[in-house]
Amino acid sequence: MRNSEYPHKNRITVYLAGDSTVSDYSSSLAPRAGWGQVINRYFDDTVVVKNVASPGRSSKSFIDEGRLDSILKQIKKGDYLFIQFGHNDEKKDDPSRYTDPNSSYKSYLKQYIHGARAKQAIPVLVTPVERRSFTKEGNPRNSHGAYPAAMKELGFEEHVPVIDLTAKSKKLFQELGPERTKDVFLWLEPRENKNYPKGVRDNTHFQEDGAKQIASLVLEGIKEIKLVSLENHIVTK
Repeated sequence: MRNSEYPHKNRITVYLAGDSTVSDYSSSLAPRAGWGQVINRYFDDTVVVKNVASPGRSSKSFIDEGRLDSILKQIKKGDYLFIQFGHNDEKKDDPSRYTDPNSSYKSYLKQYIHGARAKQAIPVLVTPVERRSFTKEGNPRNSHGAYPAAMKELGFEEHVPVIDLTAKSKKLFQELGPERTKDVFLWLEPRENKNYPKGVRDNTHFQEDGAKQIASLVLEGIKEIKLVSLENHIVTK
């Protein structure tokens, strides 16, 4: 058994905990894709991405459903746990998912951080990617309220690296503008795609090319916060 595992002993596993903007999707929902579905394409064979993100989950419900426990049973020394929540934590009308940005949101995120560290793995906080929301002047809105700032504060308090995907995606959407961001998000005309015969106008989820653009922002963040053991295995596509 030990010999059969030898070729893989230096592999790094990156676990992704998050919501629908990170998740994998089946071909029946293509071209819908989460950034976690495509980011593995930008690493060499040393890095294995295990995308455990699940649509509709918040930092709270992901834990309550045992999804974090499942990760912590597998994660090992030197692995990474990337944590992106916020979209569903904001749902005040749903007590099974809602968290307060300055109290329970931080408390739940701490469970991911402390759980990873207990296994000598490396937690990384990722602020929630922005939605497609523009003012009448064509400027992107802040769509996540106090949650990104709360996550960054927690990163400072807990000495955890933070990728500010909120700021990065907002900057990208500012550059693209209201029309061109439709190519990032799941906007399709009727009969444009067989999976969406009536068309779709989704300002939260991405089509595959958009997911790739968001994944590239995460990779940019990996370089900026100097996660060297991952950065060294990023490949150019």
